[in-house]
Amino acid sequence: MSESNEMTLIASKGTLDWAYPPLILASTGIAMGKEVSVFCTFYGLNLLLKDLSHLRISPQGNPDMPMKMPFGPKWFQGINFGPKIPNIMWNIPGLELFATAMMKKTMKNNGIATIEELREICIEMGVKFIACEMTIGMFGFAREDFIEGIEFAGAATYLDVAHRSEEHTSELQSRRNLVCRLLLEKKNN
Repeated sequence: MSESNEMTLIASKGTLDWAYPPLILASTGIAMGKEVSVFCTFYGLNLLLKDLSHLRISPQGNPDMPMKMPFGPKWFQGINFGPKIPNIMWNIPGLELFATAMMKKTMKNNGIATIEELREICIEMGVKFIACEMTIGMFGFAREDFIEGIEFAGAATYLDVAHRSEEHTSELQSRRNLVCRLLLEKKNN
């Protein structure tokens, strides 16, 4: 086993619900004494933008998403509306905003930190965030769009960090994804 105490994560999703896993894992890893880096690429760059108010839930892409109401009598709150709503219904204007508002209310009711709070905790604790330069250029972002204290680098730099790391985690767990396959094969060897 490696002597390294580093942990790497890849954040490639940019919706409100997919913003939580890399931030929760990063804050947990650093609280356990690990050196944590998070490589934000493609839509994962949204996690590093100064303004996060545009993050939304995408129920269209999550047909089995639990959808319980965060208000009303207990019997009403216990109903899981998610599987009962046909996926095509999420195309109706305003329902994505409704789902986002309900998710935020559910999180608040359960004392779960906001994305902004989790990101600030990670930064204060020393998590290293790396923004993918190729994706920044592709999407037309400028460095000024992002929060202070992050690094800007390409995939090769990230892979160098990942190569030294003892643990690798990615929300892209498909064996067809080259970056994920390389990281998982290294860990298994």
